[in-house]
Order: sequence, then structure tokens, then C-alpha cells
Amino acid sequence: MAHRAIIQVVLTGGRVLGRAFTEAYKQASASSQYAKSQSKNNPGQANTFASHGLTLEEACKILNVKPPQNGKANMEDVMERFKRLFDVNDPKKGGSFYLQSKVLRARERIESEVRQAEEKVSREEELKEGWKPKVFKDR
Repeated sequence: MAHRAIIQVVLTGGRVLGRAFTEAYKQASASSQYAKSQSKNNPGQANTFASHGLTLEEACKILNVKPPQNGKANMEDVMERFKRLFDVNDPKKGGSFYLQSKVLRARERIESEVRQAEEKVSREEELKEGWKPKVFKDR
């Protein structure tokens, strides 16, 4: 009798785990398809919510800084707040690893936004000046 109960528990557990894994796979697949369709609709926006996990507004709220205006932000202020919050949330000092990682992701998000804006400005300047290849005379 005991062997029947054990077999029934094992089979029921297997079914539950199987359903959980298939449901997780379906959700991951749907999320991937959604991200792919969003990147097709907005090809210029490489850094969307799906790629970073944070929106720019969330990142600014976490670090308590103003959002970049015209691609310019006070990066000294961002780094100062990042270092302070990162050190305060150090797990070795009794802080939270989760909060520490959120602070890190927020800084990365703001930096990527500023970097994208700087690249866009440099491309526009290069287009205004025209293409000037670098020619080395000594070769």
C-alpha cells in the first residue's frame, strides 16, 4: 500500500512541475516575441525597457537625479549619488544586494542614455562637416 502512495505523490509532483515549466516557457516565449515586435516597430530605440529592465524615469528616481536634458546630465552628481547608495547597500555592511544591483542598473541606464545622445550629436556634427577621411602621408 505504501508504494502506491509514494508512486502517486511522485507522479502528481511530476505533473505539477511539468505544467509549471511549460507555463514558464510560454511566458518567456511571449515576452521574447513582444520584445522582438517592439524592436521592429522602433528600430532606433535599442535600449528599451526589455533590454535594461529599467526605464529612464525609474533610474532617475532611484538615484534621485534629474533626467538628462537634450542628452546632457550632471554625471558627477550621478556618480556621487551612485557611490553613496552603492556603499550604503553593501551586503557586507548589512545592506541589500537587491537594492545595490538596482542602484547599479540605474547608473548604467542613465550612462547609456547620455552615451546614445552624445553619439547622435557626434554623427550629426560629422554629417554637417562632411566626410573627411584620415589620410596618413607617410605610407
